Amino acid sequence: MAKSKPKKLKSSLFSSYISTTLSISMILFLFGLLGLLLINAQRLSDYMKENIGVTLILRDGVKEVDLIKLQKTLEATNYIRSTKYVGKDRAATELKNELGEDFVDFLGFNPLLSSIDVTVYAQYANPDSLSMLERKFMTHPEIQEVYYQRNLVKQLNTNVKKISIILLAMSVLMFILFAALINNTIRLSIYSKRFLINTMQLVGATRPFIRRPFVAKGVLHGIYGGLIACSMFLLLFFTYQKELKSFIDFQNPTALALLGGGIFLMGIFITLISTYLAVNKFLRMRFDQLFY
Repeated sequence: MAKSKPKKLKSSLFSSYISTTLSISMILFLFGLLGLLLINAQRLSDYMKENIGVTLILRDGVKEVDLIKLQKTLEATNYIRSTKYVGKDRAATELKNELGEDFVDFLGFNPLLSSIDVTVYAQYANPDSLSMLERKFMTHPEIQEVYYQRNLVKQLNTNVKKISIILLAMSVLMFILFAALINNTIRLSIYSKRFLINTMQLVGATRPFIRRPFVAKGVLHGIYGGLIACSMFLLLFFTYQKELKSFIDFQNPTALALLGGGIFLMGIFITLISTYLAVNKFLRMRFDQLFY
């Protein structure tokens, strides 16, 4: 019976250590997801803006030579991301598929004009810049009209600004929440050893001597938790790389490495501070206060 008690105590301490480490790793993983969202927020914004289509409707009878020259001129500019020529027949086929009926047979002719669909870079996908680009496009004699959804552009830019502010506020709030969760996890693990801390004080141990092993163990919690969280991120990236490549820049390993390092250091820093403060709290308490 006497031998079974130390085994049970050792098993209980081990399970407590594991549960504390896993709790910290999960919180750090969530913290990393938040950081990943912040890092790629601009990329997400650019992705949405660069999918806004601008249609350049061409005049009827434009020669193929002039069309090719116009398309190359547009692609050579620093504000056009891509161009795509849509001929009259193709435009009619696409509209026919959308309407579900052949309007060309009904009318007896194809009323549609050829066009060039262009996408602009994100910094030009705002109402003022697009208005300026519209005037530039209209200087080309081959272009009859410029069409894009002005209300959509305006609404998208307004929503992006609102989302940025909300995302920043949520990030600050979530950072405080995650730090508090780690702090509470550490304090609970220290709370179970409050009588041990008091006993060490009674036999004459100094405060730095008592703090040292607890702080070292807290830092280990942070190191192991950070390593587990980083491993979970690597698993997430490799498993869902195809699904995430539109929103996460995998070609920029520096940002991902900084994020992983930030998670690791954050785990160490928060556990270090939390352990230090928790041990100090119990060092200042009287013996009768330990029961409450």
